[in-house]
Amino acid sequence: MAASLRLRGAACGLWYWRRGQRPAAASLAAVCSRSMASKTPVGFVGLGNMGNPMAKNLMKHGYPLIIYDVFPDACKEFQDAGEQVVSSPEDVAEKADRIITVLPTSINAIEAYSGANGILKKVKKGSLLIDSSTIDPAVSKELAKEAEKMGAVFMDAPVSGGVGAARSGNLTFMVGGVEDEFAAAQQLLGCMGSNVVYCGAVGTGQAAKICNNMLLAISMIGTAEAMNLGIRLGLDPKLLTKILNMSSGRCWSSDAYNPVPGVMDGVPSANNYQGGFGTTLMAKDLGLAQDSATSTKSPILLGSQAHQIYRMMCAKGYSQKDFSSVFQFLREEETF
Repeated sequence: MAASLRLRGAACGLWYWRRGQRPAAASLAAVCSRSMASKTPVGFVGLGNMGNPMAKNLMKHGYPLIIYDVFPDACKEFQDAGEQVVSSPEDVAEKADRIITVLPTSINAIEAYSGANGILKKVKKGSLLIDSSTIDPAVSKELAKEAEKMGAVFMDAPVSGGVGAARSGNLTFMVGGVEDEFAAAQQLLGCMGSNVVYCGAVGTGQAAKICNNMLLAISMIGTAEAMNLGIRLGLDPKLLTKILNMSSGRCWSSDAYNPVPGVMDGVPSANNYQGGFGTTLMAKDLGLAQDSATSTKSPILLGSQAHQIYRMMCAKGYSQKDFSSVFQFLREEETF
């Protein structure tokens, strides 16, 4: 089974809360302010751009953490804050029965769960495993089967909202798994996000995330193209952005994450496209969308084109820049 998972990794009805409605803010606050006595340690694996602020929000809500990251330096500030740092995902599972993972790819998730020092080597019966990585839905399903054999529960809960939302605790979680376990997952995820959405069986959270990110990539390219064209036609970029955001072209990429330097503060385009959501990760997510489209025989004409554009960007030195750097890429490319 582990070999099957590795091969998949290499290839690589919305329902709110319990009664179909999102709880009031006061109710959510109550969930996240339970007595300290009830807050047993939570395992956290993966402290990248998203995982770091997510873990900090759990700390803010009083949860002690058992921390692991493949890069020891990523753990230092947590260790300095008094959180326990261990040397492998296996050690996290030995010390915590609720574990959240936030990892870059399917292969990383497989290694963290099923590897030689993986979570499933020492997972406790009854443990809740929440994977907030964006990976192949088929991999999520296989990991859930492996966890079930060990008496544990695995749920996929990929996130949307970006680093800013991760810092402010306003992420959206798309959750797939056994419905009876959703309330337990919501208790933790509600401390890191303002929207926790039940999507169905294991893998449906990943399906929702893949669709969302494909649309995001397309809209970001469209925004970058429109801004680039407008600037070359002599329009001031701030004026054009204002017009777009009060017109039918308005979208998240234009009004919350504008790709043009100097138009908006607090976004990667204002910081030489540093931080945020990397081009490599967007290309990876679009590859997942391409694989899913192939398996379901679904035409994704714009999604496929977006995939090619982001792959091209990776090949031309943009891999570590935020995905909104597609604007800079378009400005520099004269031939397509």
